[in-house]
Amino acid sequence: MFSKHWMLIAPARCGAEMMELLWLIPAFPLAGFLALAVTGARMPKRLAAIIGTGSVGASAVVALFIGMHFISSPPQGHLSSQTLWTWIEIGEFRPSITFYLDPLSLVMTFVVTFVGFLIHLYSTEFMAEEEGYSRFFAYMNLFVCSMLILVLADNLLLLYLGWEGVGLCSYLLIGFWYKDHANGRAAMKAFIVTRVGDTSMAIGFILLYFNLGTLNIQEIMQRASQAWPVGSTFAVAAAALLLGGALGKSAQLPLQTWLPDAMAGPTPVSALIHAATMVTAGVYLIARTNVLFTLAPVVQEAVAVIGALTLLIAGFSALTQHDIKRVLAYSTISQIGYMFLALGVGAWSAALFHFMTHAFFKALLFLGAGAVILALDYEHNMFRMGGLRKELPLTFWTFLIGSASLSALPLVTAGFYSKDLILWYSLSSEDGSPWFWAAGMAGALLTSIYTFRMVFLIFFGAAKGRVSRKPGMTMKFPLLILAVLSIIGGFVELPRIPIFSEFVKTALPSAKTLHEGLLGEGMQQVIASGVSLIGVSIAYLLFLRAPLNVERFTSHPAGKALHRFWFSGWGFDWLYNKVFVGPFIWIARTNKDDFIDLIYGGMAWYGRFFHVALSLTQSGKVRWYAMGITIGAVITIGITVFL
Repeated sequence: MFSKHWMLIAPARCGAEMMELLWLIPAFPLAGFLALAVTGARMPKRLAAIIGTGSVGASAVVALFIGMHFISSPPQGHLSSQTLWTWIEIGEFRPSITFYLDPLSLVMTFVVTFVGFLIHLYSTEFMAEEEGYSRFFAYMNLFVCSMLILVLADNLLLLYLGWEGVGLCSYLLIGFWYKDHANGRAAMKAFIVTRVGDTSMAIGFILLYFNLGTLNIQEIMQRASQAWPVGSTFAVAAAALLLGGALGKSAQLPLQTWLPDAMAGPTPVSALIHAATMVTAGVYLIARTNVLFTLAPVVQEAVAVIGALTLLIAGFSALTQHDIKRVLAYSTISQIGYMFLALGVGAWSAALFHFMTHAFFKALLFLGAGAVILALDYEHNMFRMGGLRKELPLTFWTFLIGSASLSALPLVTAGFYSKDLILWYSLSSEDGSPWFWAAGMAGALLTSIYTFRMVFLIFFGAAKGRVSRKPGMTMKFPLLILAVLSIIGGFVELPRIPIFSEFVKTALPSAKTLHEGLLGEGMQQVIASGVSLIGVSIAYLLFLRAPLNVERFTSHPAGKALHRFWFSGWGFDWLYNKVFVGPFIWIARTNKDDFIDLIYGGMAWYGRFFHVALSLTQSGKVRWYAMGITIGAVITIGITVFL
């Protein structure tokens, strides 16, 4: 009898004990950061690498065990939480340090820890000869910790802590080589542009708290759905303000300008920002607060429109770049655009699926680009590369796999399954549109062209540079693992796993019911496959078979102007410099003495004036004192008599 009851009770106790380890996931990287920050300057590089990489690896192991248990024995309601302590207590305002786990945060945690670990491992070799080795790993650990806090937070205040933490770390890491002023400017640009969005989001949080009376995210979603009808002014305002924050962090129109310049940081930093941390935060925010967006259809539609426009604009810009990392930067902006498109049409699980596959192949591409850059003595210009497939065979094959996945080549790549799902939903969902589908298809064509343009310029043709350094095993191993994930990751078909399909019905109760589209799903796959293969063929013809045709086009005045326009990111930097930066600098220079200081300076001047004036009355001569008393008495008597 006892053993029978124990068999029933033990799994519940084991599950509860497993969930009690949730705090360790962000705690390990935080401990690594503290150890490196306090003693890192005096720490041997090997030990710094072990602490920096090992702390994220430990976090990944804990996440794996918790995730396996969560999937095999999901808690009631498919969610679990752990409260550590009350953070602040002022009257009824009592936000807590509470971590919350559901399918959405579980997927995000998996990606952040596992991809983050591989990037850290790669960095141990890539950054081996750089100054500030331990400082680099300290910042990277804090970056991972902040992102984990963001995705595991159960309330808006804790989420905001992680949100600003990744913003701080992006500034520190983009400007890691701070002795170069250009890197410092790129870091400041990233920090300032994202602050615009962060301000919008903070106002949105305040609006939600004062109208719904809580910071708990799940309670906010429940109270909002009960208190606000669809189209409510408060719902629209809150969703629009949160969208502003998402646009800044995820580098979507019109706040996308910071991300290409962020390539000033070390390549592993770029991989971490693009694949596992910062730019995916906006996607997570919209998915987590999806109820607000379904209550504000106009804002949800704006999400889809912004995503569609962004993926096209960034795709055209990627076509013209010379710097291998800037191509990948514009590619990330475009792929995040696909995720926004999916979110905007209510395909929440498809957006999450593409987030996961994108993390694999984009991390692979950035790390592959880093291997190429290191091999050619930090050369970034693709037109000075070529013929590297023989010199760097493993880098070539893994980079080719990542490129194929990014281009969504059919059947054998992860990117095909996740992008195809978004394209299907963009047409067949209740909020879908043929225009969204057409934009997605056009973006898929552009993606194939600029991706294989990159492959052909770097690895084919005549060699234009000498390979001085080849990657070692600590750089090769992450490339191999990510290459495998970039293939098999699509076979997971995340939205169809029972726990995640249940997540769409419960944790995201307002997800739209999909209906039959104008095209069958099979036909959709055929068209998407054809578009990807056509893009590869165009890239082959233009950049490997007959590159002179491209040179003729770009040498023509019209072609040259169009090339320059796309290369500059459609002139957004020029526009912002004219409208915002230039006037601000002019005002700062004009007001270099600060008119506010003039007020305080004036007060000081008047103080000195009256001091001098009154000190003159203290002459020490009795007759002047007697005269002053007499004059004062006469004035006083005159006032009394005549008034």
